Amino acid sequence: MSGASQPPAPAPAAGSYAAAGVDIEAGDRAVELMKEWVKKARRPESVGALGGFAGLFDASVLKRYERPLLASATDGVGTKVAVAQRMDVHDTIGHDLVGMVVDDLVVTGAEPLFMTDYICVGKVVPERVAAIVKGIAEGCVLAGCALVGGETAEHPGLLGPDEYDVAGAGTGVVEADAVLGAECVRSGDVVVAMGSSGLHSNGYSLVRHVLLDRAGWALDRAVPEFGRTLGEELLEPTKIYSLDCLALLRATAVHAFSHVTGGGLAGNLARVVPEGLRAVVDRGTWAPGAVFDVVGEVGRVERAELERTLNMGVGMVAVVPPESVDVALALLADRGVDAWVAGEVRAVGDGQEGPGSGSGSGVVELTGDHAR
Repeated sequence: MSGASQPPAPAPAAGSYAAAGVDIEAGDRAVELMKEWVKKARRPESVGALGGFAGLFDASVLKRYERPLLASATDGVGTKVAVAQRMDVHDTIGHDLVGMVVDDLVVTGAEPLFMTDYICVGKVVPERVAAIVKGIAEGCVLAGCALVGGETAEHPGLLGPDEYDVAGAGTGVVEADAVLGAECVRSGDVVVAMGSSGLHSNGYSLVRHVLLDRAGWALDRAVPEFGRTLGEELLEPTKIYSLDCLALLRATAVHAFSHVTGGGLAGNLARVVPEGLRAVVDRGTWAPGAVFDVVGEVGRVERAELERTLNMGVGMVAVVPPESVDVALALLADRGVDAWVAGEVRAVGDGQEGPGSGSGSGVVELTGDHAR
């Protein structure tokens, strides 16, 4: 009505971080819950307590080196986190994160010293964040490195309340004249393969597409070939090889390591095979785990696609001179690592030459069919 007084408009609600979706109190509780796990992942060189602005590590440990080189690596876990989220199981994904980082360090010959982590969540659920950190800390213990710090970030609107992603960075040290790599590999060297614990943390976009999306399998489906549910198989933690590799370096001669991740065995082994040489690997020396057969058969995935996407049962490779083979196999067996002679390094043109593969300057040829 004309001339009638209007009620005052309601005052806008006061703005706050909580109203925007960020819960500072929940973040503080998450820090308290994770403290006990971080304490377990310390080395004598760890300095300070959780909660500082940066992690501290006593670098005087480097004094024992003539010319110490610092090695650095960073990685994530990929879409395996989607499986963890759907299963509401969060205390294993940290093992995967640590394995992806420290085993990239050790292939240079470096001893992993410390790691930091980054956890990005849609909503801070303290118990869930603490479970993730628990897995990271346990992985660091298995790797012999310290967890010196990290960051948990809450990103409402960017991620859903139950969504998160993880990443980590690690630092190691190696003597300059002990760095491993392609330049150390010689014709006649032997390829020693180390068994994987399963899929590790690579190829999950393919695996989820094949088994979950196309085949429609549920994560709680019992799979006789696995002897457990599909979800349990998919969440099997990545095997961490760093202490095994360091023990191998102390016991005998090693010319190179290759961490088998994205790109498969051939693609990663080729990175440490120098120009003019080729590594010939016999598939008949091992039988991949059941999960690889299931993915291939259910998804009708061609072998070449499987081999350039998944590790096919080999998580780490050591390239050693012939005189080191027996010591290497015995040491790995004593440490509970499934290992075997999978092939050898030859000069290009020596015997039947395959087409090769991989991004390095060397050639890797996979021959034969897998054992059954």
